[in-house]
Amino acid sequence: MAMKQTYDVVYEGGSDEIVEKKSRFIAHVFPVHSEQEAVEHIEQIRKQYWDARHNCHAFVIGPNDEISRCSDDGEPSGTAGRPILEVLQGRGIHNVLVIVTRYFGGTLLGTGGLVRAYSQATQAGLAASRIMTRQSGRKLLIGTDYNGIGKMQYIVGKRNIPVLDTRYAEAVEMDVLVPEEECTLLQKEITEATAGKAQLEVSDPLFFAVLDGKPMIFEE
Repeated sequence: MAMKQTYDVVYEGGSDEIVEKKSRFIAHVFPVHSEQEAVEHIEQIRKQYWDARHNCHAFVIGPNDEISRCSDDGEPSGTAGRPILEVLQGRGIHNVLVIVTRYFGGTLLGTGGLVRAYSQATQAGLAASRIMTRQSGRKLLIGTDYNGIGKMQYIVGKRNIPVLDTRYAEAVEMDVLVPEEECTLLQKEITEATAGKAQLEVSDPLFFAVLDGKPMIFEE
């Protein structure tokens, strides 16, 4: 199966809780990159909430959900882990673990009530986290003279291409991050706009994201 070029991941996990008929559902969200990492977080939460009735979870790892697991941890089958997993898959978020801890409030919620509560708790936990879109692309170094810098800035601005750095010396150099599917077109547009005068250097494939307006490169 081909790797997705663009997919959402958790940059920073968060937590939140909901209350349903006096039962507390506390969701914790973690970015994870291996099953072992997920297991360690699950054990940590179980120790932290040792007195809770249930610590249910689901996780998906890999751009195509190559690894996915879920657990009802004593809740009726299909009422906890599966709803958490379905929220993650429905949102298209990868490399993520969600654990929902339940403190029983004394009132049975029924199958439908449990499914809704675990789904809503998961959504609340995700809303409290920072999600970013990770995409495949290249770093493109553009070299130009001062007459061409305005054109370069216009072209990358028009395409919403993230600029990593701009260096002004005898000539001008810009480092930009280009989505894989736009790389060839951007090079062609720059070459035509500068009558072939711009110097272009293309990196090996990489993954990058933009968070709060700031571009970042992932080390694989």
